[in-house]
Amino acid sequence: MTPVSDPSSFSSVSKCATKHLNLIYHVEFDRRVLKGKVALTVEVLEDKLSSLTLDSKDLKIFKVSANGQAAQFALGTKHTFKGSPLEITLPFELSRGQHVIVEIEYETSPSATALQWLTPTQTAGKKHPYLFSQCQATHCRTMIPCQDSPSVKHTYYAQVSIPRELVALMSALHDGQEPDPSDSSRVIYRFRQPVPMPSYLIAIVVGALESSSISAVPKAPPAGRAVSVQTSAGDRSLAGVIAHEISHSWTGNLVTNRTWEHFWLNEGHTVYIERMIARSMESEQLRQFKGIGGWKELQESVKQFGANNVLTNLVPNLHEVDTDEAFSSVPYEKGFALLYHLEELLGGPEVFMGFVKSYIQLFAYGSVTTEEWKNYLFTYFKDKVRTNALSEVVLKCFCLFPLHTALYQEPLPLSHVKKMQEVYQLNGVKNAEVRFRWLRICVKAHWEEAVPLALKMATEQGRMKFTRPLFKEVYNFSKYSDEAVKTFKENRGALHPVTAMLVVKDLKING
Repeated sequence: MTPVSDPSSFSSVSKCATKHLNLIYHVEFDRRVLKGKVALTVEVLEDKLSSLTLDSKDLKIFKVSANGQAAQFALGTKHTFKGSPLEITLPFELSRGQHVIVEIEYETSPSATALQWLTPTQTAGKKHPYLFSQCQATHCRTMIPCQDSPSVKHTYYAQVSIPRELVALMSALHDGQEPDPSDSSRVIYRFRQPVPMPSYLIAIVVGALESSSISAVPKAPPAGRAVSVQTSAGDRSLAGVIAHEISHSWTGNLVTNRTWEHFWLNEGHTVYIERMIARSMESEQLRQFKGIGGWKELQESVKQFGANNVLTNLVPNLHEVDTDEAFSSVPYEKGFALLYHLEELLGGPEVFMGFVKSYIQLFAYGSVTTEEWKNYLFTYFKDKVRTNALSEVVLKCFCLFPLHTALYQEPLPLSHVKKMQEVYQLNGVKNAEVRFRWLRICVKAHWEEAVPLALKMATEQGRMKFTRPLFKEVYNFSKYSDEAVKTFKENRGALHPVTAMLVVKDLKING
């Protein structure tokens, strides 16, 4: 697994990795807090490890120990949305491959963003309170001090003490229950999760059976009713929610984005599989219809963010960006659009689903980056197309939309354009759609080196779609207006008469 830093986490993901959590919770509805103790079994990834950092946010830390020995700890400066790094100094030094059990006694805040506390009046039953959690993307740190990064996967065991009239559930298997020996009015529920999972999938629910649904939530279909193509429109919508979450069992839960910058790997694949389920249950037409709706949602997100906003990128830079504020339909629908386009180019649904299944098998129980996904895509289809041709396809999908939208904004600063060339080497791209948009952006930014490249493209092929805009861009760069006219006149005979006539008007040529 390639080491990748996580801009959304303070934790020492390159120095150590949590392998197991042992949780003890005492749920206090009156104070709206979880009083807890967590023991993290941590594997050391480097030699001479003497300290580690965990993520925390608004937690009261009472005590920390390592292998039973007291450990010094301190909470670092609180970050606006990432919380406070919990910096732990170990009472000994560890070598790579060794394990240490770090135990922390703590308490959550009533304002913990992972936890939603409902009063009895907010529930359907109106008699008992209700608690549920939602840790995605970076909120687990408000209920557990942990390595709150999707790059770290671990099993967990939990014991949850709650009022005996209530019921507890977690994102784990029920492992029995017993009266709380310290309080006869409470009961302890036990849970075990043997499958390694990222912290954001840890979940807890506590409530009474009659209050387990919230008043504002629509009722579920009657028990035993099958969701099928015969269902009503409302039930079809419900079926699509179900299909999405079932799909997450493979893409998201089993194979997880290494950081939230690669969130499209979770959601793009999940939407793709969800729509393949719709195709199998009903028709290809339904899948296409859902895709059209998704494309419109994508357009709305781009409009809301602004076309030049980094958050419209398939793989955005999330340095100093709140993951909640970054959330939109972009990773869902832009990710799906990429996969659907590749499906069309590489052999159709059945062929591409073969790749998706193989990708899941390869990266199961781990995490993955876009680069690793792309490399495997090239490897899987190496016998079908040349790697450089496939690279062009992927480059087109990653670059085409942002380049297209950038054309209709103010010209980019020349320094930005040069940096794009340095990073992505776009001058060497052969794909006409990408090259066309890139060269227009360069000329708009008055990058003189791009002028001959733009004129070359304008004359080496005859498509009016490319020729007219390229000539116009160079002509509007006043220093090269005469060069645009000169080049056109030299190549006019090779152009289609209609194209030539319109370029004459564009360049304001008389006669």
